[in-house]
Amino acid sequence: MKNVKKLHFSLLLVLVHVCFAQADYAPFFYDNGPYSSNGNLALFSLSEDTPVGTQIYALNGTDPEGQEVRYGLSFEPGAKEYFRVEPKSGNITLVEQLDREILDSIEVLVSITDGRSKVTEKVTVFVMDANDERPVFKNLPSFLDVPENSESGSSIYKVLAVDRDTGSGGSITFYLQTNGQSSKFAIDRHSGVLRIKPGETLDYERSTTHFITVVAKDGGGNYNGKEQVMSSSATLTINVIDTQDTPPSFVGTPYFGYVYEVSIPGSEIFTVFAKDGDLGMPKPIHYSLENGTDGVFSINKTSGVISLLTYPIYLKRDIFNMKVKASEVSPEGNLMDYGVTTVVIRVVDLNNHPPTFYGENGPQNMFEMTMYEHPPEGEIIRGLKITVNDSDQGSNAKFNLRLVGPGRMLRVVPQTVLNEAQVTILVEDSAAMDYEKFHFLTFKLLAVEMDTPERFSATADIVIHLLDTNDNAPKFSSVYYIARIPENSPGNSNVVSVTATDPDSGFWGEVKYSIYGSGADLFLIHSASGIIYTQPWASLDAEVKSKYNFYVKAEDADGKYSLAEVFVTVLDLNDHPPEFNENFLEKTMIIGALVKIEAQDDDAEGPNNVIEYSIMKTDPENIFDINADTGEIKLKSYIKSMDIVQNITKQNDCTWSVVVQAQDRGSPSFSTTTVVKIDITEATQLRGPLASFFVQSRDKPLHILAMIAGVISLMVVVTVSISTIMFMRNKKSNRILPHRRIRRRNKPPVTFKFPNPGEKLLIQEPEVMVGDNISCSNCNIARGHSLPPNHNMNVVTGHHWSPNHNVSMVSGRHWPPPPPPPNAPALPPLLLGGRPGDRQWVVPTVLGTVAQIKPKRNRNRPVDSVNAALVSELKIRLDQRRLANCF
Repeated sequence: MKNVKKLHFSLLLVLVHVCFAQADYAPFFYDNGPYSSNGNLALFSLSEDTPVGTQIYALNGTDPEGQEVRYGLSFEPGAKEYFRVEPKSGNITLVEQLDREILDSIEVLVSITDGRSKVTEKVTVFVMDANDERPVFKNLPSFLDVPENSESGSSIYKVLAVDRDTGSGGSITFYLQTNGQSSKFAIDRHSGVLRIKPGETLDYERSTTHFITVVAKDGGGNYNGKEQVMSSSATLTINVIDTQDTPPSFVGTPYFGYVYEVSIPGSEIFTVFAKDGDLGMPKPIHYSLENGTDGVFSINKTSGVISLLTYPIYLKRDIFNMKVKASEVSPEGNLMDYGVTTVVIRVVDLNNHPPTFYGENGPQNMFEMTMYEHPPEGEIIRGLKITVNDSDQGSNAKFNLRLVGPGRMLRVVPQTVLNEAQVTILVEDSAAMDYEKFHFLTFKLLAVEMDTPERFSATADIVIHLLDTNDNAPKFSSVYYIARIPENSPGNSNVVSVTATDPDSGFWGEVKYSIYGSGADLFLIHSASGIIYTQPWASLDAEVKSKYNFYVKAEDADGKYSLAEVFVTVLDLNDHPPEFNENFLEKTMIIGALVKIEAQDDDAEGPNNVIEYSIMKTDPENIFDINADTGEIKLKSYIKSMDIVQNITKQNDCTWSVVVQAQDRGSPSFSTTTVVKIDITEATQLRGPLASFFVQSRDKPLHILAMIAGVISLMVVVTVSISTIMFMRNKKSNRILPHRRIRRRNKPPVTFKFPNPGEKLLIQEPEVMVGDNISCSNCNIARGHSLPPNHNMNVVTGHHWSPNHNVSMVSGRHWPPPPPPPNAPALPPLLLGGRPGDRQWVVPTVLGTVAQIKPKRNRNRPVDSVNAALVSELKIRLDQRRLANCF
């Protein structure tokens, strides 16, 4: 029974378990495909340049019962873990850097669980390529040997390179980096085949090595979101291999050799040297003489040494031009390419004697003398007797002379010598030969052969001791000296010390001082020390004269001198107190006006002569103010009328006595006081400065009289000046022109006929010369003119008159009528039967002016009776005819 119960209980548990198991389903992932960013990660692809830490995917799944799921991610044992998942959200994060070139796919185990059931799937994540790899050369850098005779355009090398990237990032193109320089090579962009450029050839003799930089560049691709092109470079070194294509060449041409007088047979004259032009594989050189030897020279066929076969005395020529041939020798001993050059051999005298200097006693290399400084330029230095000689012959005895020393003081002649010459030294720069700069001069006399290989030379020392002359004047340390000395300084006071130096030596360098000039009367100078001091009796006063200037002279023993100017300023001391013109001053003050007092200080300059004014005492006080700078005294501002003044004082005269002090600003300060009596009054009706003057001078009548007299004098002067000017102007305008003398002619009398107005005036009988003067009834007329009566006219023959006008006419011209002039007052009528002498009419010259002249008594000049009679007779006749025509 008991076993049965146990069996029933077991069956019941199994039944319950089966029921629950049938109700629990496993969770599962969503399969959203490879291009989705969530799901089960199957076939998901990821770029290798994705940064570490990026969230790349989200696992997404569900549980049929709706239970909360958790996600998991794992890798195969031993595999690198590239991702990490957040269990709750399923977000997958990249934790290791990807590299497609190392691993292009990653196996990942992803799982999902609801706590009871767990589902695991194995998925593959593909790593996509990014352009992160550079091309890599397989056969570079490298060295390549290329023969120099390789044909133009031929291929010489194939460059290989790979790029592990895929797509365009893995494609490679090639090019050469030339850096702007021309190259003899070119490369195919795609195949990498390197060729010699068409038209270019290699030359071993010009360049044995070429360095080529090859650049491999990929096609570009995306990297980190940007387009990137990557490249690599490598160097290919091309060694050019020499081939047999260049003949031998001589080194050091042109060739010159010499045969000397002491040479013997077998002497080596010259050695030639040639080398194979193909430097890569040089071959031995064989030397030979072609022509021009005359059988007196030979050459070593391997060394190229040319030797003499006979004595020089047997040589028939002085110059030999020989042709030397250099040939390449093949390994078989055959002569191949060759080169030819010319060797010039000259037969010369042996240069075995250098130049030599000689003095009076034989060979000598030291010459010494003494002379005064500054000799005349161009002068020959006669104390030097030098001869130079070279015992060789021809060009071996030709040499140059040169003098080396300080500056260009001396010059040597001759400069070119053949065999022997007398050496002459000339002075070229006299000023530079100065004793004060050089006590002695040392020169090198050089003799150097000109055209010899040995260039033999000789030297001699020339030492010249200079003697001093008086060639310098004393020179002051300054062109002017400024000194200051207080006034009232006692006599013999030092003022300033001047200094002058003379670079000459001995007694020529001793300086003596003296002073002169208009300002030097009060001063003396010590002739040796140059100290300037005042005269013993001198009294300096800045108020009398504060500035002195004079000249100081520095003179040497020969009278050479220089001058400097001395400026002495006498410093003012405050030694004068201010002074008023009077100790007691009287002033009249108008209310509202100023009263000015003034003191003088005889000191020369400020602040000693700057005066300050102040009121020391007044009774009553507090009435006046004074300007401390100008000395102007005025009433206090509240005093504006006489009533206020009379309220202040009980006196009727309104007069104050004010004690004023004038004090200078010197140190120590001096002061002076004065009493100013001020009479206060009101303003009068007069205005301006004249009223002020009268008021202030009312107690000084002499001042008023002097002013009135001055005004009257000024008015008289002005009046006289104006009258004089008017008189001179009137005198110029009324000037009487000179008259021509009337000459009596033996001709019939002149007949005048006065017609009616408007008709012409006819003159009968004697012809009157143009320019003759005729007087008639206030008219100046000439023959053939019409004359209106009672008009003044100047008439010339051949003119027509315009009536009632004053006109000046010239013969033969017709003038338009001028505008009428202003009316002149009429003349009084002429009385019938009047005497001829009642009026005198003057006939001026032609174009003259008519002027009425009052009769004057000629007291001093005697009367010419004949002329007077003629004039009177002519006037009488003219008057009679005029009167006859009028009546």
